[in-house]
Amino acid sequence: MFRTFISALADACWRTAALMRKELLALLKDPANRIILLVPALLQALLFGYALSFELKHAPYAVLEPSRSAASAALLARLDSTGVFKRVATLSSASQIAPAIDSGRALAVITFPPDFAQRLAQGQAAPVQVVLDARNSSTAAAAGSQIAAIAARYNEQELGLAPGIRVQRRAWFNPNLDSGWHLLPGLIASLSMIQTMLLAALSVAREREQGTFDQLLVTPLTPLQILIGKALPAMLVGLLQSSLVLLIIRFWFQVPMAGSLWLLYLGLLAFNAATVGVGLSVSALSLTMQQAMLYNFMLVMPMTLLSGLMTPVRNMPQALQTVTHANPLRFGVSIVRRVYLEGATLADVAPDFLPLLAMTALSLPLAAWLFRNRLG
Repeated sequence: MFRTFISALADACWRTAALMRKELLALLKDPANRIILLVPALLQALLFGYALSFELKHAPYAVLEPSRSAASAALLARLDSTGVFKRVATLSSASQIAPAIDSGRALAVITFPPDFAQRLAQGQAAPVQVVLDARNSSTAAAAGSQIAAIAARYNEQELGLAPGIRVQRRAWFNPNLDSGWHLLPGLIASLSMIQTMLLAALSVAREREQGTFDQLLVTPLTPLQILIGKALPAMLVGLLQSSLVLLIIRFWFQVPMAGSLWLLYLGLLAFNAATVGVGLSVSALSLTMQQAMLYNFMLVMPMTLLSGLMTPVRNMPQALQTVTHANPLRFGVSIVRRVYLEGATLADVAPDFLPLLAMTALSLPLAAWLFRNRLG
């Protein structure tokens, strides 16, 4: 009886192994399946390693230094020697502070008082104001802490027991350095992108699987009309989801909105148009709904990592910073954050609109061409 049991168990194991072998061969036989299994994991591992970094690696700063003293120059030299801080501008008046921060050119502006050197020479405390761009609260907090630490070492090594330099930090757009203020507005664009791209990516693939797309092509509808009919519903869904997220952020989490509502929706409209263009192009290239969903998954994660939603684009390697210019979510998140937190005007965010319009102008005609030439 024991031998019979062992024989039956071995037979079951061999049958299970044969089925496993058959499933693996079926899975790996198709070259497209091999690519889908290996490439996303490889790319995402590399992107997580390079793009998802919470360390402060690149901190551009501007200086307002009316005293031009040796003491202030020595402190700034310590900043520059870290390899993290890089001076991008020397300001001549306080009126230049706001443009330097608003444009994103400088993460911090360091302001020295006119009597900075005299105060130190007399053994008095010399205040140094550091204005931080707190739209990204984590990098602003890290930059402020590092500047304060460098000033403290300067006091200890150069001034001994004297009162020395006192760093006064001031965070713009997010006074309490609340991480929610940094993350939540970006979700207005990023959360809607997932559903919008998926709806657009499935639209044509669904028609093909159901056998109705060929019938659609022979109707009096032109490719442009088909394109508009496929794009507008996905865009409307995206705007509706963005509105829902906006209401939750504004009234549930009570993050105050500083900018114009119409400009925010104009930016979301441009962002959704570019996103739908990408989704429709993916849909036209997909043979099945399953492929469309897999391709969509392959795109959504890298787009999110390279958007600046979680970590600043300036912290990424230069090659990845270049790649982000083809990512609509980068500019969508930038528009939403600047309008929501900063109160930016149309002139302020116009540089973010231009790439979105360019992506729309490229992706939607590409999708229309694929409708007629590849699918027909």
